[in-house]
Amino acid sequence: MNPHSIKAACFNCTLRELCMPAGLTDGDLDKLDGLVTARRKIKRGVPLFANGDQFTALYTIRTGFFKTSVTTESGRDQVTGFQMAGEIIGLDGIVGDHHTCDAIALEDAEVCVMPYSRIEELSREVPALQNHVHKMMSREIVREHGVLLLLGSMRAEERLAAFLLNLVQRLHARGFSQTELVLRMTREEIGSYLGLKLETVSRTFSKFADDGLIEVKQRHVRIVDARGLRGIVNKPACN
Repeated sequence: MNPHSIKAACFNCTLRELCMPAGLTDGDLDKLDGLVTARRKIKRGVPLFANGDQFTALYTIRTGFFKTSVTTESGRDQVTGFQMAGEIIGLDGIVGDHHTCDAIALEDAEVCVMPYSRIEELSREVPALQNHVHKMMSREIVREHGVLLLLGSMRAEERLAAFLLNLVQRLHARGFSQTELVLRMTREEIGSYLGLKLETVSRTFSKFADDGLIEVKQRHVRIVDARGLRGIVNKPACN
């Protein structure tokens, strides 16, 4: 794709407000014309980058879903996050100039490539871009703290309820349904992320369905009672 078609695609992209800084002037937009240097298509199951790869760019997910994971000392694959269209991936590589996790496409996907050297250069000229990058890094820190809280203090039902509510909220921000979603990840991957065994995840899905909180048809999930799910997450701990 040539630079002019990339520029046009960015201008018309429905995700522009999610992945680009707000409050840019016309002059700022002109400077950011060359921020996205390429598009990459990633097939399902193929890594966008792997642990140890040299860090060169950040990636905005245009279409598709990704998971990030690390391999534990025992050789087990530990899922550390799920990323969707409109979100930026690759921030893990900023600190040490190498990626510290694998990013695997959960379905056929397309990403916009933003070389980090170009981001640094433009950040000095466009303060809004620098602020945007700082906010992205802050969100990642907040997300990691949220995961630690999830794994450290919540029961299985609370973990899965919080996961489903967070997922549908993020999808809704991208124009999708507020109540229906298709799980691009397997139950095993959900269990890895939430620190739960596969059997526990399956059992909890079934319990939610029996209790009338959700409807499940394979990977299709419909939130029937969002208030009920929120009630599980916010339920006071027993003494």
